[in-house]
Amino acid sequence: MPDKLTIHAPVSREFGEILTPEAMAFIAELERNFGPRRRESLERRVQRQAAIDAGEMPDFLPETEAVRAARWTVAPIPADLADRRVEITGPVERKMVINALNSGANVFMADFEDSNSPTWANNIQGQINLRDAVAGTISYTSPEGKEYAPAPKTAVLLVRPRGWHLVEKHVGIGAQPVSGSLFDFGLYFFHNAKALVAKGTGPYFYLPKMQSHLEARLWNDVFVFAQDYTGVPQGTIRATVLIETILAAFEMDEILHELRDHSAGLNCGRWDYIFSFIKVFRNHPRFVMPNRADVTMSRHFLKSYVDLLIQTCHRRGIHAMGGMAAQIPIKNNPAANEAALDKVRQDKLREVKAGHDGTWVAHPGLVPIAKGIFDEHMKTPNQIRVRREDVHVTAADLLAVPEGPITEEGLKLNIDVGIQYLESWLMGNGCVPIYNLMEDAATAEISRTQVWQWLHHGAKLLDGRTVTPDVIRETIASQLGKIRTAMGEARYASCKFPLAAGIFEQMMTSSRLGDFLTLAAYDHLD
Repeated sequence: MPDKLTIHAPVSREFGEILTPEAMAFIAELERNFGPRRRESLERRVQRQAAIDAGEMPDFLPETEAVRAARWTVAPIPADLADRRVEITGPVERKMVINALNSGANVFMADFEDSNSPTWANNIQGQINLRDAVAGTISYTSPEGKEYAPAPKTAVLLVRPRGWHLVEKHVGIGAQPVSGSLFDFGLYFFHNAKALVAKGTGPYFYLPKMQSHLEARLWNDVFVFAQDYTGVPQGTIRATVLIETILAAFEMDEILHELRDHSAGLNCGRWDYIFSFIKVFRNHPRFVMPNRADVTMSRHFLKSYVDLLIQTCHRRGIHAMGGMAAQIPIKNNPAANEAALDKVRQDKLREVKAGHDGTWVAHPGLVPIAKGIFDEHMKTPNQIRVRREDVHVTAADLLAVPEGPITEEGLKLNIDVGIQYLESWLMGNGCVPIYNLMEDAATAEISRTQVWQWLHHGAKLLDGRTVTPDVIRETIASQLGKIRTAMGEARYASCKFPLAAGIFEQMMTSSRLGDFLTLAAYDHLD
């Protein structure tokens, strides 16, 4: 291993094929060169949040007005990314990787972030799975004997590393853990970049949770360094940025400009965006949100964000990707299944008519539905030609708070879903079907921050009761009781519901809103 780099976790022979001295030397160089800047970026986040807490509202940056006004475009789109009409996402579990590649989607986003519980085993096995997928050797046999292998034609592979705020606690340089972003990106790029290029594709990424163009600049510098280090031509890497924070929505042009030689566009990360909206304006009572179910994409602040993202991307000659359909097919209930699928149809129809160039689904069963909608309304590989010159979004549009009720059922649902999701995450599964929706960390974050916001600002439920710590604790106890009864004592005892409930309660009732649920829970993972 490189000097001063240590691995604080078991390394089997199979894991050693990924954690080679050469690969870890690359990780060490990434951390030494960019780790300090990453930590500076996180400190800038703290300072920006303090200013907002004190009353300074976000706006488009005056110092980058020239970038927004200038006429420029990003680098030309690689041929295999021209048509991205349906993208499927999921964690890097082996069978799921094969099923997603074979799903009929144009793109598979393999996720080390919100749909992956970042255990050591999940992360390194995920790298093995992606290496084998790139090599075309991936296979899987289920306990029942069913065999899985990639089809002759598979989806184009993109990879989402963890966000800048996360670390990989099992690997450090001295006493400092390495960045989770650099670790995930670095291992995948080091082992697969040249093989991908040889296959006529490339190392393509999704970049999550950024809050500013300076954070995009950091990623671009990482890309330049990585390509030089490995001898891969500059511009080989392409990255789509998820606009999933309210602050990044004010810097979309600037983010594309920073990544212009490596850009594959922007994506509407809708669930994290709602979470960010609540979190950023946590200290301001006028930003209290209604029930999660009422915060739909038709709301003005979300429609404005979508329209601005499409206009911005198309002006710069690149894709504007739509958001996630969280519904999953419902077995043994045809009426409920049809209602869920109709929601998917309406969501994808809204996106394609708005001008999106593609969309996300979480389940292979939704690929034909989403593709059918886009095939009908988008006859070309994309619709970058649709410039949306009718759009004139202001800061006030992006900051318009939706109205609606806060109900006991909304409170129960947030607590119930949040605890169920977190328990599964603590057990090593980061992508969880709950009540016929595919939940990941982003939706759990909405649940958590909404309850904190309601408590912090003394919100009243529709029945007149105020949200208090006692009301929250009573609701937790009630929901845990229902889960326990439904599961049975023996199965309940083998799970981590008390731990999940304890973490969730502490984060919902603390005086200060924690930044990320996954940061608080990571200490409990192996």
